[in-house]
Amino acid sequence: MPGRGALSSGDNLAVLSKTWRGYALASTVSVVCATACLGGTPTQVIRIGVDLPLSGVEGRAGMPALNGVQFFVHQHPTLDGFTVEVVPRDDAVGGLDDPAQGERNVKSLAADPRVLGVIGPFDSNVARLEIPIANVGHLALISPAVSSRCLTKEPFLPASLSPSRTEITCKAAGLPAPSELRPTGINNFFRLATTDELQGPAAADYAYKTLKLRRVAALSDHEAYGQALASGFRTRFTRLGGSIVEYRDFDPAAALDLKIFMRKAAGDGAQAIYFGGVTANHGCVLRAQMASQFGFGEAVPFLGGDGIAQDPECVRNAGPNAIGIFATVPAGAADAIPSAQPVISAFKAQYDNPADYGAYTIAAYDSAGVLYSAIDRAMHVAGGKLPGRDHVINELSATTAFAGAGGTFGFDGSGDTTLRIVSLFESTSTDPNAQWTWVKAVDYSASLPY
Repeated sequence: MPGRGALSSGDNLAVLSKTWRGYALASTVSVVCATACLGGTPTQVIRIGVDLPLSGVEGRAGMPALNGVQFFVHQHPTLDGFTVEVVPRDDAVGGLDDPAQGERNVKSLAADPRVLGVIGPFDSNVARLEIPIANVGHLALISPAVSSRCLTKEPFLPASLSPSRTEITCKAAGLPAPSELRPTGINNFFRLATTDELQGPAAADYAYKTLKLRRVAALSDHEAYGQALASGFRTRFTRLGGSIVEYRDFDPAAALDLKIFMRKAAGDGAQAIYFGGVTANHGCVLRAQMASQFGFGEAVPFLGGDGIAQDPECVRNAGPNAIGIFATVPAGAADAIPSAQPVISAFKAQYDNPADYGAYTIAAYDSAGVLYSAIDRAMHVAGGKLPGRDHVINELSATTAFAGAGGTFGFDGSGDTTLRIVSLFESTSTDPNAQWTWVKAVDYSASLPY
């Protein structure tokens, strides 16, 4: 996930980096100047689209990611003699990712022949509508964050991660197959986050190898995402030598009373509970309920995936028992990656508001970097002229060892990153606004856990 060095783009771009409104104004000025300031001679321009949630609640993650793209462009304002412009689009409506808005955004970006690639989106439902539109438009999408496996690969859950040894197809999980999202038959979607099926195994590895747990109970929230995470955890934990003493897939729409489950799990010697699911399905209410049977805190951990990770509402729901929640995120944690530190320091010297930096700033920075690299190679093939979008996609597909700030990575034949890192975080405070603590990275780049 990639030039370094001091900012070299001048006062215009320093102003550009500060706010969404400031960006829009600066972009307008730069486009006008491209045609007017040089006596009417158009400047050669390459545009990079960005489609992220930039307003409302989701904007708290999306804006720092946009900042990451802008920061890379500030450091590299030209590419092979072409001026690079960022064209941001907000796919949030009412503060939440909106697939229909994302679709409109990508249609608009695809209609501009100077846009050679798009950074985004954040949300898998948005991606499912955007990928086919961009595919027909021969436009590359590079997501810093989306991890849903069925966007790129079948099956939804491999047989080797299923307790029943039966694979679950994307269709069976209620999702379109990757081929359905690519009308041209060519892949145009790439991502820097790894895929969800690795989250359960990563939590199992941490539980067994680091926490030294041997007996665990598991729950899932009756949705495909949560069931898959719980299945991956159970299969991997058992394969390592541990025991799943109890498992239940509960309906979050029904009255949530798992006291009998908790009592039985405690009686069977469970040392922890793994939860596959999301905060909205009462995931961390379960953590609060554990206290009556298991006590409080880290002595009996509660493990889960990115459906609860770093979520203030999860901590709020867990109440006094919020400490000792461990959760996976299917991406590297930039703050814990040595190669990212110079970029983070330079970024924070330019962006002095702590809210300007976020969990996906460096992934977005690297997304811009790998796109630059592909455009550069495609341009050389085109003899220095503006390359075709298909050539950019071809060069992205051929990426094998891009040295990014977040590590060296390439893309496999499906467009997934070869840097398969899952990060584990712990809630170490009962304050919902407190940052979760990074505890470990589980790296499956060399070999998969199944």
